[in-house]
Amino acid sequence: MKRIFFKSAKINEFRLWGLVFTMVGMGIMILGTAGIVLWGQAGKIVAAIFMVFGMIALLISVAVYFWAGMMSTSATMLVCPECNRQTKMLGKTDRCMFCRTMLTLDPAQATEHPVEEIKA
Repeated sequence: MKRIFFKSAKINEFRLWGLVFTMVGMGIMILGTAGIVLWGQAGKIVAAIFMVFGMIALLISVAVYFWAGMMSTSATMLVCPECNRQTKMLGKTDRCMFCRTMLTLDPAQATEHPVEEIKA
């Protein structure tokens, strides 16, 4: 089985972007406070500007996390056929949140159709 480690579920991608914005915002704020150390009183202006940009990045991360949470509440719940764990799916195709198996609800895109049991 071919596994692609850089692809993940859509909800996890949104959460990743929220984390990236959080880390970038905090990093910008820390770099801004370094301006005080480097330039003294004049660095306070630099620190204030960097604090504003860092806060904007943190607010963007809050919005991304909120958006991911709202999408997560309306996601389709299903059991992954590969790992047998319950996962959430957005849209017609998505990946399992745990084993990254490609999942679909569209029978035209499915690679294997389920076999119905014939009752005798």
